[in-house]
Amino acid sequence: MDVQKLSREIVNGKRLTREDDLSFFLTCDLQELCKGADYIRENLCGEKVDLCTIINGRSGKCSENCKYCAQSIHNHTNCEIYDFIDEDIIVKEAKQNESEGVNRFSIVTSGRALTGEEFEKAVKAFNRLHKECKIELCASMGFLTEEQFKILKDAGVSRYHDNIESSRKYFPNICTSHTFEGKIETIKKAQKAGLSVCSGGIIGLGESFTDRIDMAMELKELGIKSIPINVLMAIKGTPLENTPALKDDEILRTIAMFRYINPDANIRLAGGRKLLKENGIEAFKSGANAAITGNMLTTTGSTIESDKQMLIKLGRNVTPSYLSSPKECQNCASKIG
Repeated sequence: MDVQKLSREIVNGKRLTREDDLSFFLTCDLQELCKGADYIRENLCGEKVDLCTIINGRSGKCSENCKYCAQSIHNHTNCEIYDFIDEDIIVKEAKQNESEGVNRFSIVTSGRALTGEEFEKAVKAFNRLHKECKIELCASMGFLTEEQFKILKDAGVSRYHDNIESSRKYFPNICTSHTFEGKIETIKKAQKAGLSVCSGGIIGLGESFTDRIDMAMELKELGIKSIPINVLMAIKGTPLENTPALKDDEILRTIAMFRYINPDANIRLAGGRKLLKENGIEAFKSGANAAITGNMLTTTGSTIESDKQMLIKLGRNVTPSYLSSPKECQNCASKIG
């Protein structure tokens, strides 16, 4: 397979499907694959990098049995446990992130779904953020109803996050308290309510490279335009605590492959970025064009400022959309949706 020729064909409109023989992703020259992925990124997404931050709005006591998660009650990690945090803390953090030039800010919560009084508190916080901030607002709160998604949208939320985690086939190996189909249903409810969706997964769970191809295809078929790629950081007290960490080459090959399959999406570096040299600079030369940044547990080793400086040195545009001109915003939207 001539991956450079394929990258040019993708820029010119070709799209890979499940019917294509994609086995070349496992064997082709990594340097050539990454070079082609960056060519696709440059031509279909441009130099803009989408930086987002999160705040953990509720921690621990999650009923779900995801094998990788520190916050599951089925695991024994001694993670911090607290109920939905004070609105003022959320607003302060969002404003600080906005002042540092982050494009998006998300409230994420543990548990199967945020409901009742805590959901009402989240909506109240989003309403205030929407009035007082320019930063784009996102949420990650589990298996919500379509009505809840409509409420979030009315409160100023523009994007909902819900990872599918892995391939449909491999998913039961990492979680049995909910289903892959339930994830897909939630994503479609959010889309129906008018929200864009951020969805990706975790690599290094023990899945095959074919599983990663299947996950990338599933996201393509769902029309996902923001795809976070997490690399497992094995946590003591979870069933995966002894899982070997992935090497740079395998991580970069996966990121590049996601770019070929999802050529106009934001491929977002997320948890586990510290496993890559220099906080993932090579990943940004291999198809990635977005990242979760800030001082979160899963991305220790990077800050907003250090990420911005690294990306600026690469010639990337880190100016958030709300500070861009209308013309620039329109151009960006036409490229990444």
